[in-house]
Amino acid sequence: MKKFVNDPKDFVAEMLEGLALANPDTLRYVPEYNLIMRADAPQEGKVSIVQGSGSGHEPAHVMSVGKGMLDAACPGDVFSAPPADFVYETVKRVASPKGVLLLVNNYTGDRMAFEMAEEMAQVDGIEARTLFIDDDVSVQDSTYTVGRRGVAGNFFVMKAVGAAAERGADLDEVHRIGTKVNSVARTMGMALTPCTPPAKGSPLFELPEDEVEMGVGIHGEPGRRREKLGTAKEMVKELVTAVVEDLPFVSGDRVALMVNGLGGTPVGELYLVYGLAHKQLADLGIEIHRSYVGEYCTSLDMAGVSITLVRLDDELVDLFGAPAEIPVRVF
Repeated sequence: MKKFVNDPKDFVAEMLEGLALANPDTLRYVPEYNLIMRADAPQEGKVSIVQGSGSGHEPAHVMSVGKGMLDAACPGDVFSAPPADFVYETVKRVASPKGVLLLVNNYTGDRMAFEMAEEMAQVDGIEARTLFIDDDVSVQDSTYTVGRRGVAGNFFVMKAVGAAAERGADLDEVHRIGTKVNSVARTMGMALTPCTPPAKGSPLFELPEDEVEMGVGIHGEPGRRREKLGTAKEMVKELVTAVVEDLPFVSGDRVALMVNGLGGTPVGELYLVYGLAHKQLADLGIEIHRSYVGEYCTSLDMAGVSITLVRLDDELVDLFGAPAEIPVRVF
């Protein structure tokens, strides 16, 4: 597998260095902790928002640092949770008098690292709190998690809490908003091909040419089942149905619809998927109020897609519409 890689163990550091060099006025890179933070953080009048997980999901989360989104991100190696001391050092550097909210996708390693960092920060007198994100409907448990996995729905949590923090909301209010978004966000993904981690140099799993992994996780974890490749319409219907039935979403709901690429799917195909999902939801009487198409939470170079729905109310419409300034300009 051909990739732009020097020494695989340096992949994350070199990526982060490039990100910082491309955004010198807005981002600061602290290499000893894999830390990307806002150049103007911390700010005395706002809660600081931190997220981190394994690398390989870009633009989540390091490319989501900026005004109206994250104050900092501290990734681990590819598909590996960051060490607890990385998270702790990140919290110390961005801690403000209003506290720190730690966003954690629901994977066992991430939970352990962030919960330990939260405890260490609290011992230091820093007001820190964790919020676990678990929007994936495909499986209840997987190799990496206890309960549902956190996947592309995390972007909506970041956006809402980032907007609230920017407006001066306190930690209790920011946590409430994040919990609310997570409660009404649901995601289902599927893979057409496996991904190839730089350190491995070969596909993470095998998938026959005529099969797909329905419900795949963003680390390549198995989903609900493998099935024969169908038409786009058939596959999108399966994804949308799984998401709609889980909350459930019902006729009359206002929603945000995200079609997220997993790293190797052409944007034209993503818009094809969006059109099919939009029509299916319209047939169900579900109103699409906000639309997102692109790569938000990837799995390296995996060809595939995930569909996320978020039930909206006036509060969330307002927060999702707030301005944000991050390197990838996705919001």
